[in-house]
Amino acid sequence: MPKPFEIVREFEVESTPEEVFAAITSGTAGWLWPSEYEPKEGGAAPFGATITAWDPPHRLTARAEMPDGVHGQTLNQLDHLIESREGGGSWVRYVHSGIFVDDWENQYDGANHHTDFYLHTLGQYLKHFNGRPAAYASVIGPAASGTPDALERSWQALGLPAGAAEGAAVDVELPGAGRVQAVVDYRDEYFFGLRTGDAMYRFFGRNHWGATVGVAVHDFAAGADGERIGADWTAWLGKVYA
Repeated sequence: MPKPFEIVREFEVESTPEEVFAAITSGTAGWLWPSEYEPKEGGAAPFGATITAWDPPHRLTARAEMPDGVHGQTLNQLDHLIESREGGGSWVRYVHSGIFVDDWENQYDGANHHTDFYLHTLGQYLKHFNGRPAAYASVIGPAASGTPDALERSWQALGLPAGAAEGAAVDVELPGAGRVQAVVDYRDEYFFGLRTGDAMYRFFGRNHWGATVGVAVHDFAAGADGERIGADWTAWLGKVYA
């Protein structure tokens, strides 16, 4: 049965409103996925949405109506409010709202947890890679990566210490990158993230919501190739979950 939802987050970053607005409109490959916005009210936004508020660097709202229930929704809206913070930096209010067609509890739980991971990655981008162009790759694991322990198997396959928590420095072998020094910048039962000097690696435990494990890479190194990165991680996932 269709039912509305709303996910609200408020947070502060050290970046200026101009930097935050650029990150959510033109720098999305660095923390989310590549997206394009037509810079005006009434302009085109990702996934067939229309921009209903365009006020750089303070407001961006995009709304998509999908009467046929595409992606399990009939309505999806993203609203960003960005204000200068006294003493520097910015305060951001993010609201994701819409209507889920069915399986409401599962869809809401997934969207709610994904929001925290995506916004954390936005903060990491602004702090460590702000304004740098990124090569982006996103891949999904095979059916065998849909089991309850699948995300933990990815962690183990990378040889990461069992007890490593957020902030831990690790030495890790990464497909296509070789052995590198990294920081565990995010870890809970649903996701984990690794950050190196040139890239961010995001691991999605979508097995918790009936899908399979996914990996996204935001690579800021000169000459980084998204297609090659994607191929490397697809092969890795295939081996881990063979």
